[in-house]
Amino acid sequence: MGLPRNDSKITDSETSTAAGGDAGVGTHAGPGSGPGAGTAAEAVGTRTRTGFDRTPFDADTSVDEMVDRALRRLADKGRDRGPRAAVIADAARDAATGGKRFRPRLVASAHLAFGGGAPTDAVADVAAGFELLHTAFVIHDDVIDGDVERRGKPNVSGVFRAGARAAGASYGRAARFGDAASILTGDVLLYEATRLIAGAGLPAGPHRRLLDLLDDVILVSAAGELADVEYATLPTPPSPEAVLATARDKTAVYSISAPLQAGALIAGAPGDAVAALGAAGRSLGLAFQLADDLIGAFGTAGQAGRSPGADLREGKHTALIALARRSDEWPEVEPVLALARTGTEGVRAAQEALDACGARKRVNALIDETLAAARDRWSRAPIPAAARRMLGDLTDVIEERVP
Repeated sequence: MGLPRNDSKITDSETSTAAGGDAGVGTHAGPGSGPGAGTAAEAVGTRTRTGFDRTPFDADTSVDEMVDRALRRLADKGRDRGPRAAVIADAARDAATGGKRFRPRLVASAHLAFGGGAPTDAVADVAAGFELLHTAFVIHDDVIDGDVERRGKPNVSGVFRAGARAAGASYGRAARFGDAASILTGDVLLYEATRLIAGAGLPAGPHRRLLDLLDDVILVSAAGELADVEYATLPTPPSPEAVLATARDKTAVYSISAPLQAGALIAGAPGDAVAALGAAGRSLGLAFQLADDLIGAFGTAGQAGRSPGADLREGKHTALIALARRSDEWPEVEPVLALARTGTEGVRAAQEALDACGARKRVNALIDETLAAARDRWSRAPIPAAARRMLGDLTDVIEERVP
């Protein structure tokens, strides 16, 4: 009926036992070309863009195989459970396929930097778990934001909506179907990530600390996402401090801080070293988000993965806008920002206004201050020299992506 389907053959007996005998599925392009393929897994920081053109870490290239192995297992499991389960599993696989695998590389790099040696099965499971956790957050985030594309291609919801429309569904019903498919796909990935991390073969102590870390990651990220939606909903604009706290909770913890800590935990790092690594990671993650805010307003299409000034056109409450609101020039800046919705010339005018009021300069200063704080933390932290080099490489990447 024109909806995504699993590539594997479905027998008559399987079809007759799945959801009343109607597979409810059509064509599915398979890995690398389906919903979010090569895009969802690339999103770093805000879950919507990536600025990493290189991976400076020394992690083994088997990181990709770690994630791909988990995705194959999920797809195989889906095929064993009937056509609709196969469709969801394939959508999950495709959304997590491709990308630079930034978070799993952080896990593997931290493990190596803390003397863990070659990646173990536990490293593979936890590294893959963080990538699938990220993809689950991305998919759910798209539903919350009402997005049907990611980096210029249909996301999970967009693919399923298009399939439903082609099968004759109304626009409203197709949208509901697409969002339902996205939520379910994200749920499956969220569980699979939890299963991988919880099942990592570790001694009791590190295993318990790893589960505590996962608890914090999921709860803090959800709270940050809710705050982000709240600020976009309520009439009172958020303060710069509130925006920065949201960025830290929504992004920095699960994207940088927690993967670094997880790798160190697996390697047997002591508690004070893991805590210091987490603090440095939170600062780096916040700096990454601030750079992302500048990319969303001033970056090129190549940097942002979408048309320039997209954040300005969408009226996002970023730190850049919060700082502009505090400037003396805000009464003049505010009406110019509204013009960004009108097109290219409006975006250019908004960019010039943000430059003129000093907001862009202030965000750049905040990035420098945040990275300096991170350097100070790890320079005094009880961590090995290899870990300091790893964090220095990550700092260089963040600095290089500031537009």
